[in-house]
Amino acid sequence: MLIFVWVSLILLALWFSFVFIKDYLAHRSQLENSSWLKTSVIGFVVNFFDVLGIGAFAPQTALLKFTRQTEDRLIPGTMNVANTIPVLLQAFIFINIIEVDPLTLILMLLSATAGAMIGAGIVSRLSERKIRITMGIALVVTAGFMLARIMNWIEGGGDAIGLTGYKLAFAVVVNFFLGAIMTAGVGLYAPCMALIFALGMSPTVAFPIMMGSCAFLMPVASVKFIKTASYNRKAALAMAIPGSIAVLIAAFIVKSLPLETLQWVVLGVILYTSATMLTAAFRKKEA
Repeated sequence: MLIFVWVSLILLALWFSFVFIKDYLAHRSQLENSSWLKTSVIGFVVNFFDVLGIGAFAPQTALLKFTRQTEDRLIPGTMNVANTIPVLLQAFIFINIIEVDPLTLILMLLSATAGAMIGAGIVSRLSERKIRITMGIALVVTAGFMLARIMNWIEGGGDAIGLTGYKLAFAVVVNFFLGAIMTAGVGLYAPCMALIFALGMSPTVAFPIMMGSCAFLMPVASVKFIKTASYNRKAALAMAIPGSIAVLIAAFIVKSLPLETLQWVVLGVILYTSATMLTAAFRKKEA
């Protein structure tokens, strides 16, 4: 069954790359006014720490917002497109080195993908104000899960590598909704890890499941963003290439880092960015 996963990941990578490159080349004379250097650094940094468990979407939103590299309404699509290849690499690596029940893995991957197919279509049609509100709330939710992990409020965990019965059904349903809201900028890693801990699975199993879920759903969601022109082409490409290099470095060279202090810094940045997003959204309404 894992062969199905590997073949699917390869096909998804080829399909996404073809669609992305074709769209980029077709619009290469109309690229956005983003900085190659700034977006490349952002792509490298967030994907490096993504592999180590920090998560990419929340800090990436903050960095794109602070450096003014793209319009707010394009941030969800830009992040999904930019991080697709790096996440596919993560999935290849961690599904190969960490043992997980194939049935549990495949069902959770498929449910997250189905959720993303619905979510991306909705998010790509939202106005800038709605995007700001959605992402402001999304960042608060992400911060909540991050704080719970830092403070060890998320209890559970065990040594199981798979699920059966009602637990498996529950996990599949929850992962469907996580896949849907990820297209709005809510990182899947933290809530998916919390779900796995709560259901009594081994903490290490979280990595192939959450990375595999993202690897399956992100090409599908990203292609929708590409076809609706709901992303920043220049920023996406600039972040994708160094982001892929960062994944390989983090996975094979750097095994672990003392990340507790960095997590608190990221948490503060996330909450500040959420506040600025929501303030801008409601201020615009009043105007």
